[in-house]
Amino acid sequence: MQRPRILIIYTGGTIGMIEDPETHTLRPFNFDHLIDNVPKVRFLGYDIDHVQFAPPIDSSDMDPAKWGEICRIIEQNYSAYDGFVVLHGTDTMAYTASALSFMLDNLNKPVIITGSQLPIGEVRTDGEENLITALQIAAATRHNGDPMVTEVAILFEDYLWRGNRSTKMSADNFNAFRSNNYPQLARIGLGILFNEDALWRTPSRRPLNVRTDMDTAVTIVSVYPGITEEALRHQLSVPGVKGIVLKTYGAGNAPTAPWFEQAIADTTAKGVVVLNVTQCVNGSIHEGRYSAGDRLWRAGVISGQDITTEAAITKLMFLFGLGLGAEEVKHYLADSLCGEMTV
Repeated sequence: MQRPRILIIYTGGTIGMIEDPETHTLRPFNFDHLIDNVPKVRFLGYDIDHVQFAPPIDSSDMDPAKWGEICRIIEQNYSAYDGFVVLHGTDTMAYTASALSFMLDNLNKPVIITGSQLPIGEVRTDGEENLITALQIAAATRHNGDPMVTEVAILFEDYLWRGNRSTKMSADNFNAFRSNNYPQLARIGLGILFNEDALWRTPSRRPLNVRTDMDTAVTIVSVYPGITEEALRHQLSVPGVKGIVLKTYGAGNAPTAPWFEQAIADTTAKGVVVLNVTQCVNGSIHEGRYSAGDRLWRAGVISGQDITTEAAITKLMFLFGLGLGAEEVKHYLADSLCGEMTV
């Protein structure tokens, strides 16, 4: 049988760090010496290559241009490899996973994003296990030889999650990520148990279509008790903004003061797209359940259903990056493009 071919893309982050023996500070290790740092990798029996950001970045510096760089690396190597493992810092991992899910249209191979809470060079590290498991998932196939995973997913500790459904839940625990509105794609224990009913399958096999234009004329506005009309209107009137993710209470509720609804209505009347998402880590927007939420619908706000904030903001960037107008963007916001929300 042919050995699986996997490409590792190291962007930066804790997972790729080792301690300098002289200064005792953390520094990125050279992935040319991956086997030296993680000798267990050789027992997988895979052909593994790597590409490394130069220089590696902290995930807090991740941006749409670097998402495009990851996508272009995958595009250029798509036919040569069976799967891809992206090593990434944890802080913006869910944003990257969401963005890549939209940008890699017609993806039919695994793109597994992982990282760690402790450096791979530490004696007690989650990095080694996460890397090895991510490689195994990237190489996994179904009974007919097709890839088991054909989407962008986050592997962390005990679970594989859909990338555009995931959120970082902890800065301290090894199980740092969770998908609160969608089931796990796989459970990692003594083996890897895939939840095949939850895995994304494209309706038809078409060539990979990489779209790297992301429009950053979007922003996030979060509702809070005591928000004033002046503060709200200031946030809604950012010059040049095309889309706003409005984070509301519970099932989509916001203050019922007439000025609040009017401020939102004035914004949508100017052609700005406002997408309503819940501040809760679990649950969905329910238009019409409460009068407070119904007011937003009347003001022209679009329901984000159960989409995460990370997927909402990157979806807006993606749709406006396609050159679509406001009405077209609203149309596609109501659809699930690649499993990012429940319709």
